[in-house]
Amino acid sequence: MIIGIPTSGNDLSADVEQRFGRCQRFLIVDSGTMDFHVVDNSALAMGGGAGVRAAQQVVDEGVEAVIAGEVGPKAYEVLERANIKVYARVTGTVRDALDLVRSDMAKGADGPTGPARHGR
Repeated sequence: MIIGIPTSGNDLSADVEQRFGRCQRFLIVDSGTMDFHVVDNSALAMGGGAGVRAAQQVVDEGVEAVIAGEVGPKAYEVLERANIKVYARVTGTVRDALDLVRSDMAKGADGPTGPARHGR
């Protein structure tokens, strides 16, 4: 499964960012091989609409799931429309988060987990 994870780091030892739309970058990880690449978040500096833009960016990367701390309502809507599974309220390192999902210990979100925010 291809998974998008918001982070400020560049590898699997980085922490999962709590704010999906305002993270510095995404690690796009193949959970089967643990191969990954880093994608800078093009929405980071946006005044508004960061969640939607960040969600569309990971959709465009072909992810099948997202692991994050919080996902706001607009970002969640974009991900849901693209049939992307959302695992939210996740903390710790990217590697730990991936292990939770791979072992079926993580629970999928059934709606947004963060508040709607306007701008920074």
